Amino acid sequence: MGNGFIRVAAAVPRVNVADCEGNANSIIEEIKKASERRVKILVLPELCVTSYTCGDLFGHSKLLDGALAALDKIRKATTEYEGVVMVGAPLRCKTLLLNCAIAIEKGKYVAVTPKTYLPNYKEFYDKRWFASGDETPETTIDINGEEVALGSDIMLTRGDVKIAMEVCEDLWTPIPPSSTAAINGANVIVNLSASNALIGKNEYRLSLIQQQSARCLAAYVYSSCGLGESTTDIVFAGNAIVAENGKLMGACKRFCIEPQMTVSDIDIERLDNERRTTGSFGDSLRRHAKKYREIALSFEIHDEVKLEREVAKHPFVPSDDKILNDRCEEIVNIQVHGLMRRLSFTGIKSVVIGVSGGLDSTLALLVAHRTFKKMGLDVKGIIGITMPGLGTTDRTHNNALELMKALGITILNIPIDASVQQHFKDIGQDPNKHDVTFENCQARERTQILMDYSNKCGGLVIGTGDLSELALGWATYNGDHMSMYAVNVSIPKTLVKYLVRWFAVCGEDGSKGFHATLRDIVETPISPELTPADENGEIQQKTEDLVGPYELHDFFIYYTLRHGFGPKKIFLLAKAAFGDDYDEATIKKWLRIFFKRFFQQQFKRSCLPDGPKVGSASLSPRGDWRMPSDASAALWLKECDEL
Repeated sequence: MGNGFIRVAAAVPRVNVADCEGNANSIIEEIKKASERRVKILVLPELCVTSYTCGDLFGHSKLLDGALAALDKIRKATTEYEGVVMVGAPLRCKTLLLNCAIAIEKGKYVAVTPKTYLPNYKEFYDKRWFASGDETPETTIDINGEEVALGSDIMLTRGDVKIAMEVCEDLWTPIPPSSTAAINGANVIVNLSASNALIGKNEYRLSLIQQQSARCLAAYVYSSCGLGESTTDIVFAGNAIVAENGKLMGACKRFCIEPQMTVSDIDIERLDNERRTTGSFGDSLRRHAKKYREIALSFEIHDEVKLEREVAKHPFVPSDDKILNDRCEEIVNIQVHGLMRRLSFTGIKSVVIGVSGGLDSTLALLVAHRTFKKMGLDVKGIIGITMPGLGTTDRTHNNALELMKALGITILNIPIDASVQQHFKDIGQDPNKHDVTFENCQARERTQILMDYSNKCGGLVIGTGDLSELALGWATYNGDHMSMYAVNVSIPKTLVKYLVRWFAVCGEDGSKGFHATLRDIVETPISPELTPADENGEIQQKTEDLVGPYELHDFFIYYTLRHGFGPKKIFLLAKAAFGDDYDEATIKKWLRIFFKRFFQQQFKRSCLPDGPKVGSASLSPRGDWRMPSDASAALWLKECDEL
């Protein structure tokens, strides 16, 4: 597929022990299904042509000849299929019998990779019938009169897609063949397996596949046999699993009486970008370089309109409630421990926070409160300052006061109207002109109060700004942009919202009113409140009306920072995630604004105060993101305009 994706599938066909022709027919049915779904890489189970449980029948020429005939039938069935099929069968190699993964494309045998590690313990007896691929010096094998490349040193390629094959037990060893293949370039690993069902084994198997895909920074496509295998001593449940860089992309239902197929679109561009930015992955090549024979595939590459892949709207926020709860606890602990270290190192026992009644300052205050509790400090050392100004509404001001009262901290209420009006006079600013000067004067006045009061009380100013605001530059330079320690600096706005909601549900103990206040803060429109309220006293200046929905921008931030994607790829993913919420024109509009602001506002990020890294994306100039403030956005904006 285009746009950096490749569609893969793991299939579990119905088999019958030693019924090679019947098994071939079942496999051909799966090939037809894969063709209809435009799958490019189809993986079938280990020894599925004969079935895995043939036992001593593997020593009979009749079965082996039947397997060759079945393979030829399967080969012919792939003539019109625009993809590559990996099928399992026993093959004779001179005096040896090998358990093989066979790649077939467009009516031709492409390559054969024999199983390297043969289990010969407990319920497994592979060495009774098969030899390891390491036991043969042969580099080709005869299949029905055709000489086909043979070995564990084979890599199948199509454009940026590089595929390596391994068989069942190979994955379960300390250093699987796929590890070496991945280090040498393979980004899709396929495994043809016959792994039986035991209590607890499925969980371990899933973990093993996910971890191998994570260690290899690769996709892992795994197919294991199911219905039809002999149940004389063991049972096979059928597993069709796809993982990508540690994430489970899909898994079939087990113990089914019908064939199963798991289909997913693998993001090759994402994997390759991850490899380039993970230096230790490339460093591994020095120790594990190996010469692979690359064999080119020729299936058609085409763009796919609808992705066979879940694209989360909120990539920073886990969809599973249990994971989200654990994640929130972990994030807050990181913030708390970062602030604890700063306070213990400096010997400071008081902090100053500007509390606006908005999401960001609420989270910062809750983190400071938990920090003081954990350090055994008096929470009166937390000085919350609310600074109502020209655009402050009763709703946010009251929420700020209620929140501080509930937490028992020191409260200061310092209105800024008079000082800002005086400043307008000093610089000749028309107070009726609600421009950037009108807004920024208020933000800087608030920061001056916080900084000066911290000097007065010997405290530390806690920054409240978040990752989303920094990415968009939605902060006043040397205003709310500045602090002495910024606890929210790497948390995106969508996640800030969930964290405050989490505190309301299961965070700090408090009165019913306290939790109600937190819930109202979550529901309050996001606003800097720097322009006057409307005639009803409601918030008029809504951030998302001005710079766009934060859920879109956080989506753009994730794929820009975490994966290095350009506008075209991000637009494709955004359509898949938000197609029911925003039309294409709206997504394009805010995507262009995102890239324009992201480049324009780098100068603010180049001088950020200290703050803890929380997730995989950060804009700290001391680690995660180093970009010149005068870098041109021309390439990105041009691609936006061409969407």
